[in-house]
Amino acid sequence: MTHDHHDHDHHHDNELDPFAARVRALETILTEKGLIDPAAIDAIVDTYEHKVGPRNGARVVAKAWTDPEFAEWLERDATAAIASMGYMGRQGEHMQAVFNTEDTHNLVVCTLCSCYPWTVLGVPPVWYKAPPYRSQAVINPRGVLAEFGLILPEETRIRVWDSTAELRYMVVPMRPVETDGLSEEELAKLVTRDAMIGTGLPLRPGSREPGALWPAADEKGAAS
Repeated sequence: MTHDHHDHDHHHDNELDPFAARVRALETILTEKGLIDPAAIDAIVDTYEHKVGPRNGARVVAKAWTDPEFAEWLERDATAAIASMGYMGRQGEHMQAVFNTEDTHNLVVCTLCSCYPWTVLGVPPVWYKAPPYRSQAVINPRGVLAEFGLILPEETRIRVWDSTAELRYMVVPMRPVETDGLSEEELAKLVTRDAMIGTGLPLRPGSREPGALWPAADEKGAAS
């Protein structure tokens, strides 16, 4: 196992961390003073969670599965390749795509805070921002994946990528078997958010079961 990561310290659970609690308290105060509209905030969150991403990322992955030239471009210059599909903006300016292979599985974490490509993957899940995930993903990535139900063969190399404000990563999972003949739109429906973080795998055609040898991660946590 190897990992690419900057030195940050960290620990967690799915409860609100102190920073999130302060944000929630501030939101409550501003709402009570009539300075913000909760409905507007909900609309923004819904846009990023359900309309912007992770559907955008799923379409990027599906295109990479079906277009070798695009896949090469995505690996070489993810920011430009993703922007060519119209996906750009907030926290999506500095992207790098890392490709899973038969002998290497990639996992993304942000050990410093919760840097995450909103434009491509939508709102980050609660567990992504929690200190335990941020620390254990680097220290014990195989164990973290097992907690998500993703048991990898011992010979599979796990590479951990540490997202920062300067560079955000997305995983391009391997294309599931038995998907020949599917359109990009159909393939995109198989790509889960967790598969693009590295804690899960794509779905199998026609079901919500994983499309490869190992079980996919459960949908743990929701946007906060």
